[in-house]
Amino acid sequence: MTTVLNVLSVLGGLAMFLYGMALMSEGLQKSAGDRLRSFMAKMTSNSFKRVLTGTVVTCLVQSSSATTIMVVSFVNAGLLTLGNAIGVIMGANIGTTLTAWITSLGFSVNIALLAVPMMAFGYVMHSSKKSTMKNIGQFMMGFAVMYVGLTFMKDCSNTILNSYQTGMMSFFGSINGFGFGSILLFLIAGAVLTIVLQASSATMAITMLLASSGLIDFKLAVAMVLGENIGTTITANIAAAVANTSAKRAARAHTIFNLIGVIWVLCLLKPIVSLICIIMESLGFYDPVEASHQLAILAQSGSPADPEVMEIYKNSLLYGIAMLHTLFNITNTCVLIWFVPLIEKAVIWLVKEPKGETEVFRLKYISGGPLSTAELSLNEAQQELIHFAEICRNGFGYIRQAVNEQDPEKFDTLNDKLIKYEEITDRIEFEIAQYLNEVSRNELSEEAANDIKSMYKIIKEMESLGDSGESIGRILKRKNVHKKVFDKALLDRLNKMMDLVQKGYDVMIDNLKNRYLRDISNAVNAEYNINECRNHLREEHIVNIESNSYNYLTGVYYIDVLNELEKIGDFLINISEAAVKERDE
Repeated sequence: MTTVLNVLSVLGGLAMFLYGMALMSEGLQKSAGDRLRSFMAKMTSNSFKRVLTGTVVTCLVQSSSATTIMVVSFVNAGLLTLGNAIGVIMGANIGTTLTAWITSLGFSVNIALLAVPMMAFGYVMHSSKKSTMKNIGQFMMGFAVMYVGLTFMKDCSNTILNSYQTGMMSFFGSINGFGFGSILLFLIAGAVLTIVLQASSATMAITMLLASSGLIDFKLAVAMVLGENIGTTITANIAAAVANTSAKRAARAHTIFNLIGVIWVLCLLKPIVSLICIIMESLGFYDPVEASHQLAILAQSGSPADPEVMEIYKNSLLYGIAMLHTLFNITNTCVLIWFVPLIEKAVIWLVKEPKGETEVFRLKYISGGPLSTAELSLNEAQQELIHFAEICRNGFGYIRQAVNEQDPEKFDTLNDKLIKYEEITDRIEFEIAQYLNEVSRNELSEEAANDIKSMYKIIKEMESLGDSGESIGRILKRKNVHKKVFDKALLDRLNKMMDLVQKGYDVMIDNLKNRYLRDISNAVNAEYNINECRNHLREEHIVNIESNSYNYLTGVYYIDVLNELEKIGDFLINISEAAVKERDE
């Protein structure tokens, strides 16, 4: 019974470790918000800045997965080129090595003594009404939970080891005797664990736990670390599964980059291990290979050892693992940064553009439920709004064709498209609203809450654009039923109005793409021109009706279309106003 409880305690400790890491990451991401995304989007002018960006962002959010997901979403949205994305991903690999040092510190220093008071301070700060204090409090609580979980894992695993020392040593000894085959076996184990747990930090903690217990030597620990670097790439590939081709290529590039690194390290494993040993000895620590050997001997003997000596061996081994992880990722980046164009060509070859792909009207950037934080989720939603706006603009193209089409059969085909677009806008509005509703259930910063309010307004106005398209289709259909025709003069006037509305669409999309929109004078001017044109054409219409320039009923349909076009202009300015309000509230 005691053994079962200890095993469950180890699993519980792992769960606490993962939960704490998630809380830390979430708190930091909430604090950074748009600043991180802006930093990532701007700092990509050269290779050094791209790598630095990925490193800094990952160190801040303590999650390479969060960084790679952001990168994939940026590529998906066209904010980053594939080449720039690869550089940022390389930097993310360097940034994630900080987690290994944090974890090794948790094994070598009893931070749990500080973690509990930190939990208390974090809770008090998290209860604050100020979003900044809440987010810092969340970070502190996450830090505390992570180290308490790590302490549980360490203490309970030691208890299990003491109880079943002979059997466990025999088991790990049996799979440790295959030479290079054992290296590959533990590499695969590291990759699989990371894929299952969806957290490279958890695999790192487990690796250090096994190594510090004397169950695996330094080389096998290195193999697990290498496997973790392969397994961690699965997160980006999952995020890109429903994204566009460029995003899929960015995710594959992450996999290729890490895979190449693992391959060349395996080929040079002995000299690399020797180099780590030299570095550690120069820093005043034991040779990690020798340290792991001594820990194994002490574990097998079962005799009590000098705690100070044990601590020295463990620290040397744990810091050696962290050093290997850091050196691997820095070296791999320094080598492969020169081959980014080749990696780019490789992923373009691997991930082909779909042939004969038909236009698909569905959510493009939002996949599944909300991401780990509201800030990341809203980034997806923002890109979805732009995609929605582009669909609406495409629908307006069919409005123009329908207005100018004189052939009844061809018009019916276009009218069917307008009906389809109205259904599409209804569906997309519902799906985005549903997603925003899910996001709003989480704890939100004031900025995020304002963003969601604005997004609700924007999608409502966009749905109205689809309604106007269908309304124009109905007007034109009635015109055709009554066999009325817009002559060239009327069509010229309507096309003049539609040219201005088209500019309004372009302005609206440009404003949505500007995440820091402050000035919407472009939208105001666009609406003014639309209204002025409508007023002028109305006055002209009255004169033409009085002079019998065209049939009265034809004029009715003409004015109805004109009014609907003016309403579209109103919806467009409303969207820009909502977009700027989400920054100003």
